[in-house]
Amino acid sequence: MKNKSINKIAIVGTGFVGSTTAYTLMLSGLISELVLIDINARKAEGEAMDMNHGMPFVRPVKIYGGDYSDCKDADIVVITGGANQKPGETRIDLVNKNTAIFKDVIGNIIKYNTECILLVVTNPVDILTYVTYKLSGFPKNRVIGSGTVLDSARFKYMIGEHMGIDPRNVHAYIIGEHGDTEVPTWSLASIAGVPMDAYCKDCNSCDSDSFKETTYDNVKNAAYEIIDRKGATYYAVALAVRRIVEAIVRNENSILTVSSLLEGEYGLDDICLSIPSQVNSEGIARIINVPLSTEENELLQKSAKSLKEVISGLNI
Repeated sequence: MKNKSINKIAIVGTGFVGSTTAYTLMLSGLISELVLIDINARKAEGEAMDMNHGMPFVRPVKIYGGDYSDCKDADIVVITGGANQKPGETRIDLVNKNTAIFKDVIGNIIKYNTECILLVVTNPVDILTYVTYKLSGFPKNRVIGSGTVLDSARFKYMIGEHMGIDPRNVHAYIIGEHGDTEVPTWSLASIAGVPMDAYCKDCNSCDSDSFKETTYDNVKNAAYEIIDRKGATYYAVALAVRRIVEAIVRNENSILTVSSLLEGEYGLDDICLSIPSQVNSEGIARIINVPLSTEENELLQKSAKSLKEVISGLNI
């Protein structure tokens, strides 16, 4: 595939996640132009001003506050705007508020640009990725949710911490919903090519079943724990978004657990979930059919069912 030049990104929403994402992209050196769009235009302008004052320390990038008309020549539009998750509130609790917001957001984006890649970060991300796909009319490869890229990173980090291994050498995926029904794929997890079960058996320094249960609970509840302590999560998710953008910009064909429309994969249809997927400059090139255990497949089906029940009640 010929590498498509990607030079401009628009970020819709300059709250904690949007502004931190903008900052990580500024530091990345990946792009030449970054426009920040927010219902509070002065907030977007202020964020751009603040970042511009650090420009002597980074590679040149044009950063400015704008409006939806500035999406017209963006290669990627990152959507982080919407209601925030409050302490004690699940991602699913946000769905009705943010679906209403997205009707306005997507309508304004496609008014000016129908050729970009839409990257959804707002929660509940899988449902809002599906909503974005339906509202935009875009081909499925160009509607991507940040999905469980962050969950998978948390998974790798926590395994690495327990094992005393650099998390970059841990290979493991969280799939399904970015939320309470997410699925840890222990059957696929490995360290240096050694399957996790074999590694644990050789290590034999803890109860592996207890370790797995605790690790999964910590990954699943990580956002709630952080929100309880500081009110919001934004550093790690911004880095996850930067990683997805990098895979697109550099046409990497990287495998990331992004959320996208399933059409028969894993026996699922008309639902957006996170599955290891090949990501390049066209968006999602291919959804990978990874070999799940029977239990993991059952949990994935359960995850899809729970989201479909929520989607059935939406007016889209």
